[in-house]
Amino acid sequence: MIAETVCSAVSAAGLGIAAVTAYRKRFLAATRLVAYSLVPIGLVMTGVVGWLADTAFSMKAWAGFGVLGVAWLLFMTTRAVERRRVGTREERKAAKAAQREAVAPAASAPSLGQGARPAAKAEVQAKAKPKAAAPKEDFSDIEAILKKHGI
Repeated sequence: MIAETVCSAVSAAGLGIAAVTAYRKRFLAATRLVAYSLVPIGLVMTGVVGWLADTAFSMKAWAGFGVLGVAWLLFMTTRAVERRRVGTREERKAAKAAQREAVAPAASAPSLGQGARPAAKAEVQAKAKPKAAAPKEDFSDIEAILKKHGI
């Protein structure tokens, strides 16, 4: 009952403001205000306001909101745990496959005796070494600009 009264008062106030706006020859704005003013009355007439009022004061509805909140919390927790893992499921599968491929050729290579070992060691050491640092960039043009401005 109170919700319907408040909606009616809001609509009446909005229609009054729309009338003043139309009097000032701002018809487009007045029409927009009339549209906004009719929304609360329409909500009352369709029963949405009554449903919302019943929901707001219902313990069953609030318990439902609590259950939804717990479900959302569980969902977000699982997402956070999943993100902390290294990569996605596809990336982990690809990494395992690459690991198997790296191990498989070394295991399946035929043994050629002592002569083959230094080459294999060199290959392993080449893979273990980090890539060479990128060549230093030339900052001469930036230095010239800074000197030009006295910096």
